[in-house]
Amino acid sequence: MNTNANPEAAEARTNSNFLHDIIAEDVQTKKYGDAVIQTRFPPEPNGYLHIGHAKAICLDFGLADEFGGKTNLRFDDTNPEKEEQEYVDSIMADVRWLGFEWDRLCYASDYFGQLYEWALKLIQAGKAYVDDLTADQIRHYRGTLTEPGKDSPFRNRTVEENLDLFQRMKAGEFPDGSRVLRAKIDMASPNLNMRDPVMYRILHATHHRTGDQWCIYPMYDYAHGQSDSIENVTHSMCTLEFADHQPIYRWYIEQLGIFPSQQIEFDRLNLTYTLLSKRKLLQLVQEKRVSGWDDPRMPTLSGFRRRGFTPEAIRAFVASVGASRTNGIVDFEMLEHFQRDDLNRRARRAMAVLRPLKVIIDNYPEGQEEMVEVANNPEDPAAGVRRVPFAREIYIEQDDFRETPPPKYYRLSPGKEVRLRNAYFVTAQSVVKDEAGNVVEVHCTYDPASRGGNSPDGRKVKSTIHWVSVKHALSAEIRLYDKLFTKPDPNDHPEGGSFLDNLNPNSLERIADARLEPSLGEARVEERYQFERVGYFCLDPEAKPGKLVFNRTLALKDSWAKIERKAGA
Repeated sequence: MNTNANPEAAEARTNSNFLHDIIAEDVQTKKYGDAVIQTRFPPEPNGYLHIGHAKAICLDFGLADEFGGKTNLRFDDTNPEKEEQEYVDSIMADVRWLGFEWDRLCYASDYFGQLYEWALKLIQAGKAYVDDLTADQIRHYRGTLTEPGKDSPFRNRTVEENLDLFQRMKAGEFPDGSRVLRAKIDMASPNLNMRDPVMYRILHATHHRTGDQWCIYPMYDYAHGQSDSIENVTHSMCTLEFADHQPIYRWYIEQLGIFPSQQIEFDRLNLTYTLLSKRKLLQLVQEKRVSGWDDPRMPTLSGFRRRGFTPEAIRAFVASVGASRTNGIVDFEMLEHFQRDDLNRRARRAMAVLRPLKVIIDNYPEGQEEMVEVANNPEDPAAGVRRVPFAREIYIEQDDFRETPPPKYYRLSPGKEVRLRNAYFVTAQSVVKDEAGNVVEVHCTYDPASRGGNSPDGRKVKSTIHWVSVKHALSAEIRLYDKLFTKPDPNDHPEGGSFLDNLNPNSLERIADARLEPSLGEARVEERYQFERVGYFCLDPEAKPGKLVFNRTLALKDSWAKIERKAGA
């Protein structure tokens, strides 16, 4: 098999990826003969995918693609009380948004019949038994890391009795929690996962796909490896917390004599200021601490998408992080750096005044209007230019004028000249104030010879500011998003507290009436822009005709780039 089947995938491969090396060796030694490399991405549909899942998705799909293999999307839907079709739909949408397409769409529930038959086979071989202990009793009997477990009093039931009880469990004769099916392995194993793990529990719950067909459901450790085997998965990649589960993964496959899928563990993607526990993310949603799973402050892929992040930037970030056998934590600013770099190259420019201050150019002819040509993206000449209307009255940012400027303030102030982006040089002459003494209007004069922002006499100005025409400006709501948590580790809280104590009260600021250049009236949902001198923004799905809503993706400042430069100095 050609290990460079996809040159683009090879080029995008992570800088440090032992997983690639394992697969390459397996291909070279023909560990699986001439079988196609087969991976799978197996999320549980009990929540929305988050940025941590992006790493698994990129590895599962990217490595299979690189080696000319295939990837299945398989839903680990063995827990009907927490799983919903909404989550299934969102996961499929997120995988596709990230840029991948699966070979086969599978569900663990597709295999419930086969898993049940294999459980009967293990019972018949004396490798599984029905246990009547309660969950608390099972934990007590299991022992500790330093003390071996002890056998359940029901461990030595006969094969006939176990078959009868298990079939009656399936028939629905017993209440929830009254019995379980356990593998019979070794209660003295140093690995607690090998101390007779539970294979099935009784759960009278309606499944989102199988309805009420089943009232017993397989545990993850029992269903996962066999599902891999059914699909001929050659490389089952999962995160490091499953390393201690690998022996039980192999044990089931070996006892059943089925396709020998192999489990390989890699490090999780952990980010500063970010929480990736689905249980805690669900709590944020249920308690309405955020607007939903796709709130732009959430670390979900749908949240990043709504905020304006691009799949290309996320894939590049994941590739740069690599894969290792040791968990670490990555600065959130590193992800932002990759996103800024991507948006700088592809985002169309526009002018938007978030906190408008009116400027009147007294010597500009009343009633006159003209069109100013502006590049859509200086980084991409192919993006072309647009025409922006200019008139006597314009808006500028409030921060771009100071009646009494501080030292080294080079923007507009009385007697000082600045350049209006792609338009003219203007000089502030006087101001109008409201009853509270706030400046509400600035009167200026302009130099007609400086059209296009260049002076014929070669004089220099130290500041260029953006603007929009008052007459042509569109009104918009702007949502400025910041980190959801105030601490790098959201779980770092005082004793007796919770991660909720670290929520950032300033993670969202709404600006009700910003003013935008008219071209932004044609923006499409999720279309990304650089608002010049302000940041990167995208149109929110809540926007509608006559009610523009833009989300800030990122500010222009790139702190990670400075960190990199300092580190390389």
